[in-house]
Amino acid sequence: MCGIVGYTGNHEAAPILLDGLSKLEYRGYDSAGLAVRNGTQLAEVVKATGKLRNLAEKTDNGRSLPGKCGIGHTRWATHGEPNQINAHPHVSGNAKVSASGPVESEVVGVHNGIIENFDELKQKLINHGYQFYSLTDTEVVIKLVDYYYKKYKIGPVDAINRMMVRVRGSYALALMFRDHPGEIYAARKDSPLIIGVSEGESYLASDVPAILKYTRDVYYIGNRECARIVPGNVTFFDLNGDEIQKQTVKITWDAEAAEKGGFEHFMIKEIHEQPKAVEDTLNSLIKDGKINLSGAGITDEFLSAVSSIHIVGCGSAWHVGMVSQYVIEDMAELPVRVELASEFRYRKLLLDKNALVIVISQSGETADSLAALREAKKAGAKTLAVVNVVGSTIAREADMVLYTLAGPEIAVATTKAYSAQLAAMYCLAVQTAFLRGKINSDAYAQMITELRDLPGKMKRVLEDKERIQWFAAKYANARDIFFIGRGIDYAVSLEGSLKMKEISYIHSEAYAAGELKHGTISLVEKDTLVIGVLTQKELIEKTISNMAECKARGGYLMGLTSYGNYNIEDTVNFTIYVPKTEQHFIGSLTVIPLQLLAYYTSVAKGLDVDKPRNLAKSVTVE
Repeated sequence: MCGIVGYTGNHEAAPILLDGLSKLEYRGYDSAGLAVRNGTQLAEVVKATGKLRNLAEKTDNGRSLPGKCGIGHTRWATHGEPNQINAHPHVSGNAKVSASGPVESEVVGVHNGIIENFDELKQKLINHGYQFYSLTDTEVVIKLVDYYYKKYKIGPVDAINRMMVRVRGSYALALMFRDHPGEIYAARKDSPLIIGVSEGESYLASDVPAILKYTRDVYYIGNRECARIVPGNVTFFDLNGDEIQKQTVKITWDAEAAEKGGFEHFMIKEIHEQPKAVEDTLNSLIKDGKINLSGAGITDEFLSAVSSIHIVGCGSAWHVGMVSQYVIEDMAELPVRVELASEFRYRKLLLDKNALVIVISQSGETADSLAALREAKKAGAKTLAVVNVVGSTIAREADMVLYTLAGPEIAVATTKAYSAQLAAMYCLAVQTAFLRGKINSDAYAQMITELRDLPGKMKRVLEDKERIQWFAAKYANARDIFFIGRGIDYAVSLEGSLKMKEISYIHSEAYAAGELKHGTISLVEKDTLVIGVLTQKELIEKTISNMAECKARGGYLMGLTSYGNYNIEDTVNFTIYVPKTEQHFIGSLTVIPLQLLAYYTSVAKGLDVDKPRNLAKSVTVE
C-alpha cells in the first residue's frame, strides 16, 4: 500500500526513482510524484495522477529533473481524494505543488501510513500560522516537522523525533531539508521501510524489489527510529537522538525473481512458481526424513505442551488458517481457533498460559496482523510468525519465526505465498500430531513422503491449464459465481472465491455446502455458475447432492476433484481433476485450478491482472 523510494549518490536520481517506483506498482496506487535536488538548489517537485507512466512522460523519464538526491512516491489514497494536489511529495510551505518547479520550502517529504490525530495537529499548526493546500494527513506531518525545526532551531533528527513523540498512528517517512543538500532523513513506526547501501550510494524503499537491482545490502529501520542517509552511509538514531549501531542484512533473492521472466503477467508466473516455493519451504523444514522446526525456534518440548492454537491472519492468510484448522484438529486432535486479525485485535482475549498464537502474513508488515501479534504478547501468549520476508516487523517481534521460501511475490493476488504458507502449516500439523502420539512412526514417515511428493503433483496440475483457460473464456461474463465444499474443501473454496472477485470483478461467494438451503440457494438461477470442490471422501456424496439441488434450479456446475473419486461427471457439467494425495494435503492441489480459473477469467475480460482496482499488495494501514 503506497510506495516510497529514495536515492542519494553519484548518479541522476530521477531515473532511479522512477525505476524503483515501477517495481512497487504492484502495491496499488492512484498517483505518483518525485522531489529531486540538484546540489544546493531548491527541491523540484513533479506530480501526476493515474499510472506511473504519466509521471515518466511529464519528466521525460526523469531527464528533465536533474539532481543526485531525491525521493519518490506512489500514493494509495486514504485522506483526500486521488488528485494531483493530494499526491506526494508534500512540502512545508503553502504552495499548491501541482506542476513541476522549484519549491520554496524548508521540508519536502513522502509518507506511507495513517496519522490518527492529524485533525488535532492540523488545528495546532493553523493556530501557529500554517496554511494547508491539501486534504492529506501527510502534509500535517511535514509541517509539524518544519514547526519543530524552526521553533527550537534544532537539527533534522531532533525535529523528527519531536514529531514522532507527538503523532499517533503508523508512518514511514522520507524527508529532505533545504539546509542539508545531498541528505535524506527517514523515520518509521509500523509501516515498512528499508535502506540499502553500496559504494558511494544509498537507497531507500518501502519494499525490497525497488532497490534489488542496485544493492543487496540493506538495513531495517526499527520502530520509532530515525535515519540520516548520505551517499554510501547511514546513521541511525533512537527517540532520544542517541546513535544506534546496526548491521546490514544480505538479500538473497535473485533479482530476476522480481521480473516477469517471459510470462505475460506476474500472477501466472507466480502460479507456475508454486511447486518450487513449496519444495523450497519443505526442504527447509524436513531434514533426514524428519520434520525439524528448531530453525524457527520451535522445540519439541514446547510443541508437546501447547494446549490450544489461535491462528490469525487477513485475506488469503486467514484462508490458510482455515485449512490448517481442519488439518491440525483432525490430525493432532488439538483445539484450533482461526480469527481475522482485524477482529482478534479488538476482542477480549481468553488465552491460557500454554496457548500458541500463530500470525500468518506474507509481507510480515500487515497492520492488523501486527497489532494482533502485539495484543497476544500483551496477554502473555507465545507467538509464532509464519512470514515470507526476512527481517519484517512481525518476524522481528514474534517469539518464534517460521519462514516460507516463496521469494518475492509481485502480483496483488497471492498465489505462491499462500501455497508456501500451507506447506509450512502442514509440517507444523504433522509434527504436532506425532509429538502428541496421534500418529505413529509409520504414519509419520508416510505423511512426510506425501509432503515431499506435493511439488511434483502440483506440476501435473499446471499441465492441464488449457482446459481451464477454455472454460474461463466461456464464463468470463458470469454475473455471480458460487464456490461450495465441506471441510477442507470449504476452506479452499474461500480462497478460490477471493481470487475470482479480486481480479475478475465478478461477484463470487464461498459457502459451506450444507448451508445452501439456509438462504443462498435462492440466488441460484439459470446458468448461475456453481463450483464444487469435492475431495473429502466421507463428504463428497453430500456435496454432490447439494450441487444437484443447484442444477435443478438451472445452475451450471463445475466439479473439482481428485482422480478415482465418485462418478462426479454424472452430475456436473464440467470436471477438473487433480492427482490423489493424502487428503489432509489436497488443498495444495485443488487451489491451483481455482487460481488459474480466476486468472484466465480476468485475462478474457481484458483487466489488469496484477494490479486490480482499489487493492494493494501489502495492507500496512488499518
